[in-house]
Amino acid sequence: MLLAQSSFAQSPTTSAVPPDAEIRKILVERIDTFHQGVGMVVGVIGPTGRRVVAYGSLDKGDARPLNGDTIFEIGSATKVFTSLLLADMVQRGEVALSDPVAKFLPTDVKVPERGGRKITLVDLSTHTSGLPRLPSNLLPKDSANPYADYTVEQLYEFLSTYQLTRDIGAQFEYSNLGGGLLGVALARRAGMGYEALVHTRITGPLGMNSTGITLTPEMKARLAVGHNAELKAVPNWDVPALAGAGALRSSVNDMLTFLAANLGYVKSPLGPAMASMLVVRRPTGAPGGPGEIGLGWLITKPSGIEIVWHNGGTGGYRSFVGFDPKARVGVVVLSNTFTGAGVDDIGMHLLDSHVLLLPPPREHKEVAIDPKLFDRYVGRYQLAPNFILTVTREGDKLMTQATGQPKVQIFPESEREFFLKVVDGQITFETDSTGRATGLVLHQHGANVPAKRIEGEVPLPKEHKEVAVNPKLFDGYVGQFQLAPSFVLTITREGDNLFAQATGQPKAQIFPEAELEFFYKVVDAQITFETDSTGRAVSLILHQNGQNLPAKRIQ
Repeated sequence: MLLAQSSFAQSPTTSAVPPDAEIRKILVERIDTFHQGVGMVVGVIGPTGRRVVAYGSLDKGDARPLNGDTIFEIGSATKVFTSLLLADMVQRGEVALSDPVAKFLPTDVKVPERGGRKITLVDLSTHTSGLPRLPSNLLPKDSANPYADYTVEQLYEFLSTYQLTRDIGAQFEYSNLGGGLLGVALARRAGMGYEALVHTRITGPLGMNSTGITLTPEMKARLAVGHNAELKAVPNWDVPALAGAGALRSSVNDMLTFLAANLGYVKSPLGPAMASMLVVRRPTGAPGGPGEIGLGWLITKPSGIEIVWHNGGTGGYRSFVGFDPKARVGVVVLSNTFTGAGVDDIGMHLLDSHVLLLPPPREHKEVAIDPKLFDRYVGRYQLAPNFILTVTREGDKLMTQATGQPKVQIFPESEREFFLKVVDGQITFETDSTGRATGLVLHQHGANVPAKRIEGEVPLPKEHKEVAVNPKLFDGYVGQFQLAPSFVLTITREGDNLFAQATGQPKAQIFPEAELEFFYKVVDAQITFETDSTGRAVSLILHQNGQNLPAKRIQ
């Protein structure tokens, strides 16, 4: 279940949602030309009604066409339903956003706390709880169905032993664990299972008869077979304990019904709860990513047009659901293939033509090399404080596994250069004079992220402490600094506080730890100012995700 917090390229024009023929052309290209899908279905809803465009097949070699009733796994788009349950229960007076999650769990479960603060329901819905993406005791017996054997008892055990590494509410960190825990807590409060609660409160009242976790025989006949990036059929995922994070299956027609209620085309008792979900609760603080988050929904403005959205991915599927609340237009894109490109760019492009479709991936060709070389690369490489890439050898294959992700094979295109087939990503190993890897560079989403080999325990991220400096110094830092052609960091002063705002992102305060060094609290990132003899900043360096990005003053 993935959340792609990637930036979207921009073009100079904008338009309404394209006609069906143009949408079909996009799907044909993605499936037949780029080979990044087996089947896709797009749904559009707006003032003129609904329309559905489908292309591809239920399975390779299966001639039955896809349509608006074809069922897909929607992965992390489930989290929107979980947060709607929360919003609805708040409207009913059953819970409060500020309620500690521990209030709804067994008394013997010790939920981690920090600084005298408890994790609340709103912290879980906004991914600011301080909990990691996944629990460390999720050790799947079958990597093809990684959540199937994880139990609620194991979840409780993890919570009772985990120590938070940052303050609650201090930073956005996308967490499947948090989404799943929210589902568990709400189901316990309602006195029924998660699936029953979703049906009782959401899908039943809205008439979404093709949305659920357990499929009837008739629904199974409409289920598209999932495929990996190599277009090979893969098993469906089962997510029993963390169901609120990504267990739902649905169809485009059902998801359009869901959007119709969110956009006010269908009157529903859920209306007030849906409206409350759009209130911005926290910034995400991720440059190039979603700017803000409400309850469950991500909110971004790639070109100034507000888009409310969420996506999802399981082993064989990708999903996107989003809408423009001002234009009252919504889009759903469901695919029965898990690829790195996913379908987010298609959904965003249909809602806002400023967002360009992703270019086709560069073709990488596997070459034969001596598998004995793989032994030199085996080890752990730290990309970020809480993100490790573990490289292992299995016979004549080299495998890699990122923190909280399934293990995947990487393929050589030279002795030190490898590529992934499940996503558009590549790895270059950096070696010493003996050929042993001392580090690697991950090439993905246009970024080159270095990672050093680590031995022993992973060091905790550096703690940043605010110090007092003369606020008059801030005047020398105020200005605009260009990180990339279309990505500018604007520094402003408001009284005794200094703020930074990246293109398309919310403003966030930065705090001094020295006269020239500042840090964010909403994200693990820091800024170093470089000044001239007068104290005026001529440039800055943004330190984030292991990268040091220089930016010259442009204003």
